[in-house]
Amino acid sequence: MTTNFALSPNPLIQFFNKPQHEFTRDDIIQYIESQHIEMLNFRYVGGDGRLKTLNFVVHNRAQLEEILSSGERVDGSSLFPNIEAGNSDLYVIPRFRTAFLNPFSEIPTVDILCSFYNKDGNPFEGSPEYILQKAHLALQEKTSFDFEVMGELEYYVISEKEPYFVTDNQKGYHESSPFTKWEDLRREAMLAIASIGGNIKYGHSEVGNFTVGNLEYEQNEIEFKPSKLEEAADQLIIAKWALRTLAHRYGVTVTFAPKITVGRAGSGLHIHTRLMKEGKNQMVENGKISDTAKKAIAGYLSLSKALTAFGNTNPTSYFRLVPHQEAPTNICWGDRNRSVLVRVPLGWSGQNDMLKHANPLESKNNKDFSSKQTVEFRCPDGSADIYLLLAGLTIAARHGLEMDKALDYAEKTYVDVNIFEKEHQEKASSLDQLPISCWNSADELAAQKEIFLQYNVFDNRTIDGIISKLKAYNDENIREEIGNDEERILELVDRFFHCG
Repeated sequence: MTTNFALSPNPLIQFFNKPQHEFTRDDIIQYIESQHIEMLNFRYVGGDGRLKTLNFVVHNRAQLEEILSSGERVDGSSLFPNIEAGNSDLYVIPRFRTAFLNPFSEIPTVDILCSFYNKDGNPFEGSPEYILQKAHLALQEKTSFDFEVMGELEYYVISEKEPYFVTDNQKGYHESSPFTKWEDLRREAMLAIASIGGNIKYGHSEVGNFTVGNLEYEQNEIEFKPSKLEEAADQLIIAKWALRTLAHRYGVTVTFAPKITVGRAGSGLHIHTRLMKEGKNQMVENGKISDTAKKAIAGYLSLSKALTAFGNTNPTSYFRLVPHQEAPTNICWGDRNRSVLVRVPLGWSGQNDMLKHANPLESKNNKDFSSKQTVEFRCPDGSADIYLLLAGLTIAARHGLEMDKALDYAEKTYVDVNIFEKEHQEKASSLDQLPISCWNSADELAAQKEIFLQYNVFDNRTIDGIISKLKAYNDENIREEIGNDEERILELVDRFFHCG
């Protein structure tokens, strides 16, 4: 079947009339020559989880062939904190499927994401992107399943307060302009992200909306569609870069910080997951959540404490993970319930023909949409190292499939009530709790370290480096020490304002 890519927002896909995963070196050279591209950027993610850049001026075809074939050398010790100083030189090699036309550069520029290789030409074991690849490969080899994920990227736009069309505090969910002030920024960001490879589902304003002094804080969200694991990680990385770049041009601030102030909605990075086999979603069976999904959920829950080491990586994360808000604290799962750690969102398995009811002129729709079903992991936030977080979740899914009595564990941790209500306190007290600090998170990662090292997915140096970094915050009792002291919390927020 021939696919027409004319509607793709990605200029390279339109130009070649084929999907990104089929891009080759010669394709990139052809595009650069025919479109008079003047610069080439290599992009890669360092140990801080942020996108880095190496710029090349385009001179001629021979130069392009050399750069795109051999990559370039970089100083790994300046990019990764846990690398041996004597072996710090690394190569960055472009992944052609990630090439995109830079939507922000006034100079015609093509950007390509890169992978790291060591002096011997082998993948650099400490690269988060390579760890993610290994996690997926182990899952595929041990279970025959592929992993697809997508993220919900929440963020705040901070600007000067306007006196008109003010939205009530914490009432911003799906608000429209003029009551939401930064819809244009969100829409422009969505188009830019889509043009550079982002598989976007939708965008909207979120609950968080409040003012402090002369500043207005408006929360927004951009949600993606499920994509192959490695591609989903790349999409989230470039989306954060695109949002920050646009915000800077608009003269406002964007932050993915987990928490800004007490009593206001924090920003999460909810991750939806599904196991696939031969293109079919394995999370549902006969319109209901499958045993495969329940085993994966058991894996998420059993490793959830350690997973915070990748998904909740600074002290402000633990001011978001507090009781009686939508962020989870109890290690449990449920259907639709937003107080749980793992949520099974509303699916499309009902028998009612909603489309025909809303549109009487339409024919009855018999299409099965249950394949859209995902399972949502709700504790991560914008401080996450995206590659390591998704690698950890992949390991957790595999671990659940390999666990003894995984279905029993899933049944034991299932809740169908609001566990914060008084009449359900007995159930709440029976559930285990997420960590309350980076220090606590590091202890949990150390306790389950061997699971992450299994099948050579993570390496000792990376795990130990993460543990040391988390311990260095020395925040073991931070929630008790600070309490609801907004001034001290704000000091922490300022320190980690541009996390992730």
